[in-house]
Amino acid sequence: MKHHACHGSGGALYFVGFLGALYYYLTTATSFLAGVIGVVKALLWPAFLVYGVLKYLGM
Repeated sequence: MKHHACHGSGGALYFVGFLGALYYYLTTATSFLAGVIGVVKALLWPAFLVYGVLKYLGM
């Protein structure tokens, strides 16, 4: 029987990225609505990153 350990480092990395994005968007928000949009952007930052990379690569 093989034992595969999964330490969840991907989830931890996503969480740290989420916190960084959340901090950035909330500190640069100029209104309450911009803060709410910032929270949504912080949740979806991996999608923005992948989209930007694929657009840069011309795919």
